[in-house]
Amino acid sequence: MSIITRYNTRADAVNSLLCVGLDSQIERLPKSFRQDDLPQFSFNRWIIEQTAEYAAAFKANIAFYEACGQQGLHELHLTIDYLRQHYPDIFTICDAKRADIGSTNQAYAQAIFDQMGFDAITLHPYLGREALEPFLSRADKGCIVLCRTSNPGAREFQDLETGGKPLWLVVAEQVSREWDVKHNCMLVVGATYPEEMRRIRQAVGEMTFLVPGIGAQGGDIEATIHAGLNASGKGLIVNASRSIIFAGNPAEAARSLRDDINAHR
Repeated sequence: MSIITRYNTRADAVNSLLCVGLDSQIERLPKSFRQDDLPQFSFNRWIIEQTAEYAAAFKANIAFYEACGQQGLHELHLTIDYLRQHYPDIFTICDAKRADIGSTNQAYAQAIFDQMGFDAITLHPYLGREALEPFLSRADKGCIVLCRTSNPGAREFQDLETGGKPLWLVVAEQVSREWDVKHNCMLVVGATYPEEMRRIRQAVGEMTFLVPGIGAQGGDIEATIHAGLNASGKGLIVNASRSIIFAGNPAEAARSLRDDINAHR
């Protein structure tokens, strides 16, 4: 089973394109969890149990665990181990945005794919294909390349033109045409830029997008779905983090967003 098929199989099984972001910032955890010996893991386990039936994927932003030092990384390991043990079909993403020279990337790939056991990782394209080869060569793992990010400052570099095209479109075309040899590449395309998403979809065909920007960042679900779905009615991993995990009722927040996504498919 290819890594993209792995995600699509889960998406079909639960009729969902929702990704729940486990951005478990220690300062924002409810007091009852902060008093636990393993606060981030205990909170994540609760969120997983509340939302798993609605989720095709879970995404952990590694920064919130690194900020807690060795303890935080230990709790991230526990979280992924828990998902692999209890929900082995759910797709897991490490939001680490790695990019470096090849030998360093080899170590990053070993850490995140082999030691932690994530299915996919987010990557910067700036150093080029050669540097990212330790990730791209892993047919069993997903390489999610930053293309059009959701933040307001994305335009500063991503809108620069090269060869008469914006840089984000050049990245999309290069990844889809030259880098995706193992059929394991995806793109980060923010929900806050639906018109750009539409152009990227036209350029890359069926390729899957990780879509941040829904929820706290204000991305529009209807515009995102209409711009981003591929011909198979999938091709999107729609992430929401804070708007679900810090909601008064995470299960209801996840179900509602899953249903909202499906209403526009």
